[in-house]
Amino acid sequence: MTDLLREAEALLFREALLLDQGDYDAWLALFTPDTVFWMPAWRNESEQTEDPDRELSLIYYQGRSNLEDRVRRIRSGMSVASKVRLRVMHAISNVTIIAQSADSISVSSCFIVHLVDVRAGRTHAFFGRYEHELVRVGGEWRIARKVIRLLNDVVPTLLDVYSI
Repeated sequence: MTDLLREAEALLFREALLLDQGDYDAWLALFTPDTVFWMPAWRNESEQTEDPDRELSLIYYQGRSNLEDRVRRIRSGMSVASKVRLRVMHAISNVTIIAQSADSISVSSCFIVHLVDVRAGRTHAFFGRYEHELVRVGGEWRIARKVIRLLNDVVPTLLDVYSI
């Protein structure tokens, strides 16, 4: 295993843990100011949308400030969907470096997120693939782009930045 792969895995595993713990300030700090956080919708049974500006997305935030706004709503209690936060556990595997340059790497991984909806008394699992674009900023890796390709998109409960 290369040092670069270890560093990428460490960042992805840290991001997952921060989401599980609800440590949003530390989670937001992992992203670059111009980050893209995108979960495309499915156009049909085999194709996902490709342009978040012109096609349907399940989640799309451009810029860390928009993620910060979402976190403010989650914390405020103003978001009915997030009033009772789901219990979540992210598991990430098959981390692979797809491309690399001096200060950036493209990483693909598999994920499964287990959820407990306390209000409804139900459990769910979402799974799919992550695509991360990581860039080195001040000697630290940061997330410049995160694409969540949700494979089981029949959503029985809410989807939010912390639950996928």
